[in-house]
Amino acid sequence: MLNTERPDSRHPELDLYATERLIAAFTEDQVLAAHVVDCARAELARAVDAAAPRLAHGGRLIYVGAGTSGRLGLLDSVELWPTFSWPHERAIALLAGGRDALFVAVEGAEDNHAQGAADLRAVAPTPHDVVIGLAASGRTPFVVGALEAARASGALTIGIANNPDAPVVAAAEIGITLDTGSEVISGSTRLKAGTAQKIALNTLSSAIMVRLHKVYGNLMVDVMPTNAKLYRRAIALTARATGADDEKARAALEQCRYRVKVAIVMLRRNLDDDAAEAALARADGNVRVALAS
Repeated sequence: MLNTERPDSRHPELDLYATERLIAAFTEDQVLAAHVVDCARAELARAVDAAAPRLAHGGRLIYVGAGTSGRLGLLDSVELWPTFSWPHERAIALLAGGRDALFVAVEGAEDNHAQGAADLRAVAPTPHDVVIGLAASGRTPFVVGALEAARASGALTIGIANNPDAPVVAAAEIGITLDTGSEVISGSTRLKAGTAQKIALNTLSSAIMVRLHKVYGNLMVDVMPTNAKLYRRAIALTARATGADDEKARAALEQCRYRVKVAIVMLRRNLDDDAAEAALARADGNVRVALAS
């Protein structure tokens, strides 16, 4: 039996717990998920260092998963646009069963090895692409098939699983094992196994974006304002990075179509938007280099 599916020996009478103790059983287990990801920091760092150069040369992030794992991959992919201005077409999520599986389980879809390979080949992977395969069990045939097809294409493959010695980890160039063990509710890998995957994906994609100069200091300077909250955030980020007041920050942002990086260089170097944009282009989007040039 897989570790993720073993009954949790700590809570054999979970249904008899008082409510506060019941909540504690769940929250304490979630804390363990964060610790497990922390133990995988070396593998995560290796994945970041391998992925960033490929993506810098125009590659795509391609997430592959089934069920909860597939939905977590999709979530990570769609959040890259508002957070880091990462283009939609360069963040692709492949779910076993297709988009319908977002809302309703598609019977048997995750067991189709050939379909995983076919879905991956359909997006025409290249050696610049980074394919992340996710499976709590680590055995999902759809994910294994996709990783094998991706590896054959020359793409970088990263496999993330919640059980040791998993085929998903073995099929990938870089394997990351998040051994979360048994769940409070036996077999429900949407619990701490899912939490560990979410933390790992947050860590992996965010660190990659830092390496791609989407962050200045610890400021989210490639944010794409799409609502009132993010417009306010863009002003605050620009003001913090430059020391300008909100009025000057807003004026600079309006001049450069709310591109925070450009506004920072404009204000710090007293340039117009075209000159600031050119300085950033010469610096490959690195704000620090653009400010120093």
